[in-house]
Amino acid sequence: MPETILYLHGFMSAPESFKAQLLKQALSGKAPDCRYCCPQLPIPPAEAVRVAMAEIQDVSAGELTVVGSSLGGYYANWIAEQRGCRAVLLNPVIDPWRIKILEDSPDRSDLQVKAWLDFRETYASALSAIRVSAITRPERYLLVAATGDELLDWHLMRDHYQQARQVIIQGSNHGISDFEHYMPEVLAFCGIA
Repeated sequence: MPETILYLHGFMSAPESFKAQLLKQALSGKAPDCRYCCPQLPIPPAEAVRVAMAEIQDVSAGELTVVGSSLGGYYANWIAEQRGCRAVLLNPVIDPWRIKILEDSPDRSDLQVKAWLDFRETYASALSAIRVSAITRPERYLLVAATGDELLDWHLMRDHYQQARQVIIQGSNHGISDFEHYMPEVLAFCGIA
C-alpha cells in the first residue's frame, strides 16, 4: 500500500494554507500514488484529533506520516504517540500556555490574540488531556524549527524533541515562509525519494 501523509494545519488556518499546498504539490510530482489528506480541523481539540484519526483509521503505522504545523504539530505529536507512526513537526506548539502572542508583532491582530486566549481558556482541559510530556522512540520524529518564530520559543521545540532528527532554521518565521527549501528532507523522512 502507498504511503499516507496526514497534514494538520495550525490554529485559524486551513487546508489551503501555504505549507499544506506546497506539500500537496510536491507529493503530486514526486509520489503520485501517495495518499495525501488534510482535513479542515474543527476548533475543539478533542474533535480535531477525532477528525484527524478518522482520516487514518485504516492506515498502518509503517505507512503513515503525520505532518503538523503549529497547533497541528501539538495534535500530530499526540497522534504519532497513539499510532506509533512517523511525525514531522513544523514549528509545533509544545506548551499552549507558553506562547509569545502578547508581545508586539506586526503579524498579529488583536482579534487573533483574543481568539487564541479564548481558545486556550475554553479548551484548557482538552489541551491538557492530549499533551505529550515526553516522546517515545525519537527516531520517528523530524522537527523543523525556525529561530525567527515570532510566536513560539524554538528552544522549547528543540528540547522537547532533543533526541529526534532536527532541522533548526536560522531566522525564518512562524509560518516557515521558506518551507520549500526544507521539502527534500521532509519528503525523505516521509519515505518518499
